[in-house]
Amino acid sequence: MPQHVPSPLRTAPPGAPQHTPALPPHPRRIVFLAHRDLGNPAAGGSELLVDRLADGLTRLGHQVTLLCGGPAAFRDYRVVSAGGTYDHYLRARSAFARQVGDCDLLVEVCNGVPYLAPLWHHGPTLCLVNHVHTDLWRMRFGGPLAPAARIGRRLEHWALTGARQRGPVVAVSASTARALHGIGVPRERIRVVHNGVTDPGPRAERSPEPLFVAVGRLVEYKRIDLLLRLWERVRPVTGGRLVIVGDGPERERLERPAGPGVEFTGHVSEAEKHRLLCAAWLLLHPSAVEGWGLVVTEAAARGTPTVAFDVPGLRDSVRDGETGVLARGESSFAAAWCAVALDAERRESMGKAALEHAARYRWEHTVREFRAVAREAVR
Repeated sequence: MPQHVPSPLRTAPPGAPQHTPALPPHPRRIVFLAHRDLGNPAAGGSELLVDRLADGLTRLGHQVTLLCGGPAAFRDYRVVSAGGTYDHYLRARSAFARQVGDCDLLVEVCNGVPYLAPLWHHGPTLCLVNHVHTDLWRMRFGGPLAPAARIGRRLEHWALTGARQRGPVVAVSASTARALHGIGVPRERIRVVHNGVTDPGPRAERSPEPLFVAVGRLVEYKRIDLLLRLWERVRPVTGGRLVIVGDGPERERLERPAGPGVEFTGHVSEAEKHRLLCAAWLLLHPSAVEGWGLVVTEAAARGTPTVAFDVPGLRDSVRDGETGVLARGESSFAAAWCAVALDAERRESMGKAALEHAARYRWEHTVREFRAVAREAVR
């Protein structure tokens, strides 16, 4: 069952009669309201999570619809576009009424800009949160745009607290659960449902030469620029290559100062991502915040440890000193990068631990846990 974080455990006295309350039926018609479809060029971990949930629930017999912004792809579940990248937030209500009509449960994926679904949808709603964007608003809208950051932050916080007074809220990690409680969501309403990972099958060969990989959308908070600066300190010690996998609005700015040994691949196929994660000596994750850090678990499933910062989300997916290293600052990140790269025995030990840890997280478990919360939401 999904975790209640934190929640007291109540048990009946020994010998007391057990009364099991009747559970409501599982919601049959489920609608996800989200920013993007997985086929969108800007899709990331949030979109992958929604896709795995929608696909898994469909396989369990639910009728699932994804209402999103941007292009709508063909999938085993229904995908409906509510409009463009930004205007779909304003059109979501009318698109729901016109193209969906009704459902047993509406799941609002809250990733910064809210849809405020509880204000216009009168049936059961469930909120799915990857991470609270409190600090990211300032990172995205700095300088003269600081007022926009304050408005965005206040709107997001109100949408998660004032506009949503009842029903469970799903967080993808204990860090996200703590952030939600920190802005006023009662502990007893928060459920943790972790991301999963697909069994990658046979692993490809590890690179004989030092290979370091970073994977993610190239946006500000992923801090690839910081990684490039640290590479100039690490490269003379370790040698090898640094491969940046992913695309995004920051790519052109990041490519200009990239030094020797750096390669930007852009978007790659799943097969190529599998090959790179298997070949890598280390996954590097310099992000300022994550909900979970799905690529950490994907790398772990290939026996590849991670060096990351000790920040929300990544401190959940990386077990410090066991499946990777969590750094507290730039110098300690560079030091950990060098130390693990130069110690083959330590890398192998961490890789084995990472592989074992990743085996605990599978998408089928994620779907079952989410389904249990969905049943709870329709009470």
